[in-house]
Amino acid sequence: MIIVKKAKLPLKIWAEAKDLVGYDEAIAQAINLANHPLARQWIALMPDFHIGYGMPIGGVVSTVGGVIPNAVGVDIGCGVLAARTNLNTESLSRPKLEEIRLQIHKLIPVGFRHHGKSQAHPYLKTPTDDPIIRPQLPSADKQIGTLGGGNHFIEVQADETGQIWLMIHSGSRNLGKRVADYYHKIALKYTGNKADLPDRDLAFIPKSKPEYQMYLAAMNYCLKFAEASRQLMLERIIAAFAVCGLPVKIEEQFDIHHNFAAPEKHHGQNLLVHRKGAVKAEGLLSIPGSMGSASYICQGLKPAESFNSCSHGAGRTIGRREAKRRFSHEEAIKSMEKVVYHVRHGQYDELPMAYKDIDRVIKLQADLAKPLHKLIPLAVVKA
Repeated sequence: MIIVKKAKLPLKIWAEAKDLVGYDEAIAQAINLANHPLARQWIALMPDFHIGYGMPIGGVVSTVGGVIPNAVGVDIGCGVLAARTNLNTESLSRPKLEEIRLQIHKLIPVGFRHHGKSQAHPYLKTPTDDPIIRPQLPSADKQIGTLGGGNHFIEVQADETGQIWLMIHSGSRNLGKRVADYYHKIALKYTGNKADLPDRDLAFIPKSKPEYQMYLAAMNYCLKFAEASRQLMLERIIAAFAVCGLPVKIEEQFDIHHNFAAPEKHHGQNLLVHRKGAVKAEGLLSIPGSMGSASYICQGLKPAESFNSCSHGAGRTIGRREAKRRFSHEEAIKSMEKVVYHVRHGQYDELPMAYKDIDRVIKLQADLAKPLHKLIPLAVVKA
């Protein structure tokens, strides 16, 4: 861990000096957080940290007196569901994996696509008076159980014993973005022009304002929506396996968020802990790499120094646009040759070369999470 003292509060970064090279903008964002009027104790950066909007992704900030919508981000409730199945690698030839991949695509819309009809999901009947969520429910009813784009994925994976795992990385779709944008505008109205605010993107809603509790309620609605969406996708994946002649049973599963805020007590102080691209390191958790690289199942170690947090993934080294420019189609195919996946021309922003080495990320946070299983990807479904 590196401690940086360039602001009102120190930065605690789970990295070595060489890991900071090229991340000046992300460090500058973290320094802004450390100078934020609500921030307390210190700012924690996980080993997968990289530049975000207002705040680095892979960052943790704890506040007193208000909530910072952009310290949660636009994909509220984004997270990972991991499920261990009763299958092993002997059941899955490469042609069978391709058949399953295509069948999953038939059952689960990806990217900007959504279901053509209402999913009538029970969660969407949960009462809410939120002014931004309520009018979005009809469209959310067709978006639940869909994958989204960017770094979201569905993977079929195998652990070191050959046991098959399913992993789903997705969030709250357009619902979370609408909530984030709406409440950030309210934060700007209240605090966007404060003289001691280091960045308008870090505007906050004071705890004394009614919208503070409204935001937290809306955020929690999005967290549950994201969970329900991942669970619905898991059910559709199981159905895809069955259509392909492979009935599958789930022996164990767990679901974690990495974009959320929660009231917690740390070092004797009641805080609102914002995790943006960071996981609460308690119990079983998953830390995925990029598509084509390994993921890990870990045991959270409840680390006090990081506000009980660890990384949510590998973390980008190259921006999306730069990755699309830098890599050739031949390089893309070669990087994914061991995985069942259709490489599309120009879509190179999620290749393993655009991300940090997941093995090193896991090593850098040995005091935050203990690795239990290393999962190797067999097939990937993405937008």
